[in-house]
Amino acid sequence: MKLIKDTFKGTFSALSKQLSYNEIIEFLDANWSDMPEAKQSERITQLDQALQSPSKKIHTIFFTGTNGKSLTMYFATKLLQEEGVTVGSFSAPHILTYNERLSINGVTISNKDFTELANEVLNVASSKKLQPSSFELLSLIALLYFANNNVNVALLEVTEPYAKLFTICYPKIAAITRVVPEKPDDTQREIDKTLEIIQPNTYVISADQSKLNLQLMLSITKEKGGKWIMPIRKLAPLNYPFEQLYGRCAALAERVTHLYVNKIAQKDAIIVTESLLTKPKARRGRPTLEAQRTSEINPQKTLQQFWKEDHGTLPARFQILDKEKPTVMLDTADNVDAFKNLLLGIRLLHYQRPLKGLSIVLGLNSVEINMEELLKHLRYFFKKTSGQVFVCPTNAKPGQPGNKACDVQEVTHQLKSMKIKAVITQDFKTAFKQACDAVDNRHGLIVVTGSTSIITDYWREHKGIKKL
Repeated sequence: MKLIKDTFKGTFSALSKQLSYNEIIEFLDANWSDMPEAKQSERITQLDQALQSPSKKIHTIFFTGTNGKSLTMYFATKLLQEEGVTVGSFSAPHILTYNERLSINGVTISNKDFTELANEVLNVASSKKLQPSSFELLSLIALLYFANNNVNVALLEVTEPYAKLFTICYPKIAAITRVVPEKPDDTQREIDKTLEIIQPNTYVISADQSKLNLQLMLSITKEKGGKWIMPIRKLAPLNYPFEQLYGRCAALAERVTHLYVNKIAQKDAIIVTESLLTKPKARRGRPTLEAQRTSEINPQKTLQQFWKEDHGTLPARFQILDKEKPTVMLDTADNVDAFKNLLLGIRLLHYQRPLKGLSIVLGLNSVEINMEELLKHLRYFFKKTSGQVFVCPTNAKPGQPGNKACDVQEVTHQLKSMKIKAVITQDFKTAFKQACDAVDNRHGLIVVTGSTSIITDYWREHKGIKKL
């Protein structure tokens, strides 16, 4: 739209009208910025102050690390809701619409609210002659949305390269899934970047399994005046095969919820009833007949029962669609560590029920991925599991990670050089059709992975879904 281009070019002038939802989406698509972090941090601070500092009106919990942030946030949201806490969630990236990033108690923001809040932020930016990037705009929409709706706590997924933008918030808790850089030599630098969000008195909890990493995190936490909490040592009892895959993320979410309910919510007079994680105060004497009847009619759910319910997948991002023929597994894995977990998941499914055919539809769009390591893991996997890979091009959509579609010919050549069955395809639609034809319709498995973008392709091209 000409209005958007003129408004955000050069000197900022007042908006001549309220933008529609579609015009705001167009602005977001066009304004993913590579500007220096320092400038972005300064600008978002000015905008936050001009909007009456919504970042200071709500409790915040940060989720960061290499992999598992979105899933851990999803688990924590469910647990906090069980505790009676009103939860706002700001996640990244989205699959089909920007609205997916913002939710309260799991309910996605409406187009109407999204549009009104975006216009409010853009008008303030216009009056201050500031030009926000898309991520800054989304962050402030989220904070305003949560503050306006009086959420008890906002869960924020901290992703690179936008970590510095979250310094406008004062996190009560920082949950670190684990830190696994593509190159081992980058460990110190990655941990430094991951923990730059910590502020004095922030509780820091990690599910990382490396003693070296944990020692570095402990040291940085103390330097920054944070409060170190013992790291996660157990797996939450999820249903098979999710306990082995995501039990540590679930346990981290459990610890975050317990800490918030017992150390922060009670301190700030948030009343929590029927808690899964807080033991009720001891009562003297026998319970009354009324209390016994109430307990029998409405038995309190236990934490074990909670985890045994269907909490093992993250809808749209990671999902096993076992009602599809053949079964489809979706995973946004886009780095070596995530691929290792995905391959483990395929093996666990194979142990549960033998697969009659396996096809992996692979769409990579990140030049940072360590292809040498990825190929080693794929070669080892296919030595023990029969199957083939269908390589297809995919480009990152606005707001999604990725910088360049892979050279499908080169990737296919590398796979074949490792003695892996690989087929080059021209697009996702072709790759998915060929993958389905190569496996048994009832007992085969199709895995769609390699980037967030290829999961978007699945929902758009195969399912025809435009909005989740």
